[in-house]
Amino acid sequence: MKDLFMIGAQFKQLSNLMKRQVDEALVRAGIDQVTGMQGWILGYIAHRQDQPIFQRDLEEEFRIRRSTATGILQLMEEKGLLERRPVEWDARLKQICLTPKSLAIHQAIETQIRLVEDDLASCLTPEELKQLCAILSKLRRHLEE
Repeated sequence: MKDLFMIGAQFKQLSNLMKRQVDEALVRAGIDQVTGMQGWILGYIAHRQDQPIFQRDLEEEFRIRRSTATGILQLMEEKGLLERRPVEWDARLKQICLTPKSLAIHQAIETQIRLVEDDLASCLTPEELKQLCAILSKLRRHLEE
């Protein structure tokens, strides 16, 4: 019963191990100029390329302050990972767009994540994987209540 109180610790340890494997693979591939948060932002924008994304969208999605978002976006812009383009309907708004460089980095990150997840899934039976997904969904729904 004591292990039940270690759910968060188990998740954190597994998450850290997965992140380490992805990060190490990206460094081996020469992609080490992106922080974790920058990678999340790239993914968020890449999966919504059919709609305009603005700084306030990132602030809401990642629950970060305006000053934090501004700093992250400025650094990403300096690194050539994104561009801020004015929109014709409001001169104050700047749409955030990915560059070809950032799209390639995003694809490499997704590939490495997929490889790590496939490796993890390979040590589970199909039934165990189904049970794991059901349990994780149940825990998430409970916490969202």
